[in-house]
Amino acid sequence: MTTHTEARAVRLGLRANLAQFSLLVLVNALVGGMLGQERTVLPLLADDVFHLSAYTAALTYILAFGSTKAVTNFAAGTLSDRYGRKPVLVAGWLVALPVPAMLAWGPSWGWIVAANVLLGVNQGLTWSTTVIMKIDLAGPERRGLAMGLNEAAGYGAVAATAMATGAIAEHAGLRPEPFLLGAAYLVLALGLSVFAVRETREHARAEAALHPVRAVAEGELTTGQVARRTSIGDRALSAASQAGMVNNLNDALAWGIFPLLFAAHGLSVAQIGVLAALYPAVWGAGQLVTGWWSDHIGRKHLITAGMLLQAAAIALVAEGTTFPAWAAAQALLGLGTALVYPALLAVIGDVAHPAWRARAVGVYRLWRDGGFAVGALLAGVLADAYGLTTAIWTVAALTAASGLTVAVRMYETRPTPP
Repeated sequence: MTTHTEARAVRLGLRANLAQFSLLVLVNALVGGMLGQERTVLPLLADDVFHLSAYTAALTYILAFGSTKAVTNFAAGTLSDRYGRKPVLVAGWLVALPVPAMLAWGPSWGWIVAANVLLGVNQGLTWSTTVIMKIDLAGPERRGLAMGLNEAAGYGAVAATAMATGAIAEHAGLRPEPFLLGAAYLVLALGLSVFAVRETREHARAEAALHPVRAVAEGELTTGQVARRTSIGDRALSAASQAGMVNNLNDALAWGIFPLLFAAHGLSVAQIGVLAALYPAVWGAGQLVTGWWSDHIGRKHLITAGMLLQAAAIALVAEGTTFPAWAAAQALLGLGTALVYPALLAVIGDVAHPAWRARAVGVYRLWRDGGFAVGALLAGVLADAYGLTTAIWTVAALTAASGLTVAVRMYETRPTPP
């Protein structure tokens, strides 16, 4: 068990751990870039190269990705507590080694789906551990800012890569050139994770040792108890889990359905790339402010407002028919997501004790990234049966309901300054 002396030797806080924290921000940007390589190109690949006419069939890659990532998130939290954060991070990059080649040269749609299974494992292991490691380093006082920086890096890279691959595809075709960018990200990230990233589990133990009486009781929680508390038992944790799921249900819609809607109205690949990038760009940049803001005014009201703003933005996509209207909607969707995303992770860090925080992050991210799978299935079935617009309106209504659930169920979790 970590003693008080050891707890003082391991320093908490962003300033005290700036070099490692900054390195982890860079690594998470590369995690986001691996996801961004698909955002513009893959929906068009399904239609133009593999001739998948049914929306549900075309969205199988998001279903595969979301299901795998959700389960892997849960495992990542438990493995990080048992074996340390760094081994899990490195394993996530090793799993992804075949992904760019499978996307670039896979001869059938089954190869694309298989690549997204591996990508889901990669994202679950790497993004989860970078989140956990930043929470470890930051300590309780700047948790919202830490999560804002983490998610801004990840989704800023999603946006930049989506735009870059759209531009590459416009001039060089849908394959293989756009996916060579992902291969470069992968090599750099693996090297940094192996040779430069340091283990942070002792920082969590040091924080737990500052509350030794509570640490004994909280440290005895089983993984099943942590899962129940995060999913249904605690009002704030469970409200955050459902909001995270609906948020990523929206992301599945934006990833898989919006490009098809834009293409159906005659937009070029480059224009679709700009729209696909605009949403995560605003999302990523906005979190630089909203994470910090949640440290000062609290988490609950930002999450509620963000979910309701997302609902309005999705409705605007359903009603729009022109590039300017969709650009405004994508920007609003990004802003709403920026209000929600770091605050939700901060809620988990606020409520979960350091002894089981990594597992709670894993459970939350299980629910959150399960939204990819639910969103792909729901949007695909509704689009096939009733059309794209009905699918989009349905998700808008679900998002509004989620925001109201947060308003009613969640309590404020921001730590009171000493």
